[in-house]
Amino acid sequence: MSARAPAQVTLGILAGGRATRLGGRDKAWLRRDGLAQVERVAAALGPLAVRVLVSANRDPGRYAAIGLKTVADRAPDRGPLGGLHALAAACRTPWLLTVPVDVARPDAGVAARLLAAPEPAFVVDEDGVQPLFACWPGAALAAAAAEALAEDRLAVQALQRRLDMRALAVAGRLGNLNTPADLAAAGIAPDPEAG
Repeated sequence: MSARAPAQVTLGILAGGRATRLGGRDKAWLRRDGLAQVERVAAALGPLAVRVLVSANRDPGRYAAIGLKTVADRAPDRGPLGGLHALAAACRTPWLLTVPVDVARPDAGVAARLLAAPEPAFVVDEDGVQPLFACWPGAALAAAAAEALAEDRLAVQALQRRLDMRALAVAGRLGNLNTPADLAAAGIAPDPEAG
């Protein structure tokens, strides 16, 4: 299969977490080389999609100020599944490409491989399964996520099995920005306005 065209794809950036390991600092606004993390992810992967949405549960005006539209969880405090559900409900394209805002390396090449995969897929890198870096069928995800939330089944990988998604193995590490040590290794300083 050829790659899905940008007109068929919405990019969904998952930024609704609490960042407890970072003292509650909003990972979307951690800065490196003058760019907030959410801007870095949107710049790297946004060209692959017709629209960019951010799953975020605080500060929608801050995102709007940099041209990003947010969607809040419809089912609060349900972890990543709540964000996936919100993004899928707002998605108007056949495909939803998701990525967590705390990915250290928002690799457009990896995303392009997901979009070219013959079936819906998620990434497996050298650290293991990265279930939130994935290409989902939008309508099927919306229905399956709603049902999973209603039944209190919150595991993202279980949802992916239900949707018969495939693993896409990639070389290297995408990395996650979860701890102060991760931030230091990535050269990212906390946003002075955060925390």
